[in-house]
Amino acid sequence: MGFARTCSVALVGVEGVVVEVQADLEPGVAAFTLVGLPDKSLTESRDRVRAAVVNSGAEWPQKKLTVGLSPASVPKAGSGFDLAVASAVLGASERIDPRVLSDIVMIGELGLDGRVRPVRGILPAVLAAAEAGYEQVVVPECAAAEASLVPGISVLGVRTLRQLIAVLADEPVPDEEPDEGRPDPLMAGLRLPGTGAATGMHTAGAAQQDQGHDLADVVGQLAARTAVEVAAAGGHHLFLEGPPGAGKTMLAERLPAILPRLSREESLEVTAVHSIAGLLPAGKPLVDVAPYCAPHHSATMQALVGGGQGVARPGAVSLAHRGVLFLDETPEFGSQALDALRQPLEAGHVVIARSAGVVRFPAKFLMVLAANPCPCGRFSRTDDLCECPPATIRRYQARLSGPLLDRVDLRVEVDRVTRSELSQRDARGESTVTVADRVRAARERATVRLAGMPWRTNSEVPGRELRSRWHAAPGAMDEAERSLERGVLTARGLDRVLRVAWTIADLVGHDRPDATDVNLALQLRTGIPRGVPMAIGALV
Repeated sequence: MGFARTCSVALVGVEGVVVEVQADLEPGVAAFTLVGLPDKSLTESRDRVRAAVVNSGAEWPQKKLTVGLSPASVPKAGSGFDLAVASAVLGASERIDPRVLSDIVMIGELGLDGRVRPVRGILPAVLAAAEAGYEQVVVPECAAAEASLVPGISVLGVRTLRQLIAVLADEPVPDEEPDEGRPDPLMAGLRLPGTGAATGMHTAGAAQQDQGHDLADVVGQLAARTAVEVAAAGGHHLFLEGPPGAGKTMLAERLPAILPRLSREESLEVTAVHSIAGLLPAGKPLVDVAPYCAPHHSATMQALVGGGQGVARPGAVSLAHRGVLFLDETPEFGSQALDALRQPLEAGHVVIARSAGVVRFPAKFLMVLAANPCPCGRFSRTDDLCECPPATIRRYQARLSGPLLDRVDLRVEVDRVTRSELSQRDARGESTVTVADRVRAARERATVRLAGMPWRTNSEVPGRELRSRWHAAPGAMDEAERSLERGVLTARGLDRVLRVAWTIADLVGHDRPDATDVNLALQLRTGIPRGVPMAIGALV
């Protein structure tokens, strides 16, 4: 009779639960029983583990074998338990000293030939192990850099089960090198087909600058450029409306590059989500720039907010966590999918309830909506090129619900670029570097003001706190309050104007918003001219 135990991690969303893997050998007919609420992929590990152990040169015990995963009440899914199951079995058969295994967390899938393959969610799994007090983890060699991001953890990266057996048994470690001239299948990555990673859901930021994308490339569009800068400085959601070719997508693509780089804590949050989704860039385990996610308008509600069959996976709102979610051709999205965004916009996270349990994903993102004014895209107040009937235009614009638009702080019309603007020698505006410096300085001012508070940006501060703690200059809110009385603004809209005014004040260096800051915020909210300069640089 033999018994051994080791540990692995079960992931529930981006949170992990340490699972004790126990193996028990008893005399009797040879059998392998796996208990502890495993799913189908985990149940199939019995065959993978047996083949891997035999092909690694170890003897498979010909006894009654029971492997238990504790706590049994926690659902367990995926192939990441293979390495722990194999080690526990080898410990129970005394191929490995069981005492060596008890304080080690093992994460990895086994191939039939004994190779250790990577799995999704290495970073959140190691974070869960560290929070539970464990100090040693064993992971696939190609995922060791990702696991090493967690401080205070000793990481052992192995390429094969044979290597792990040698290390734990204090034997010479075999050199397992990939075949020369052939790609290493273990380094192929874990990108999942159908996630849109190659066509829209991708990490941007510094990558955009590497591709030569600069804010100075946008000709004209002073109001839209100002709105983009204000959105980046305060984390405000943005709605761009205008005809095709006016520059809406160009502006959205350049927004991540002017956002500040992620802090260490934010980087770990973003990396954990992308690790679970299988979207970590090859050779770069830590995501340290703001992500940029642009799903196609045919995306379903599950693709936007998360979910799916079986284990719930993060959606676009979570892949854009701490970054930008760009919805181009917004009226073409399904109404249910758009309305599902309202909850994460307010809460900063998504809760997905399934019969197997409840999963929570982070979703603090900056949303940018872009839309044509009508189905043909040529409707304008200044010309009559549009041939769409008025009823068709109203129905098209009504696809964006009032409750969703009320949560958008900045609404800007992006007009066509004129011939004179294109032909001007000095048509190029401020560069990304210049605008990014102002945004970073504005964020620092807000950080000092919000020190000791649970909020990081002006867009997160509740309206009641703004009205009670941080007051605008005397008389600065008069025009905004008159707009509230006339029905131009809702009470929520008034609070959002005040938040934007604080962001503008941070950009221009004011101690608190004055009438100019509030009127500019009001103009960016309503689109009604207020006679103030639209360029932040002109106000500094």
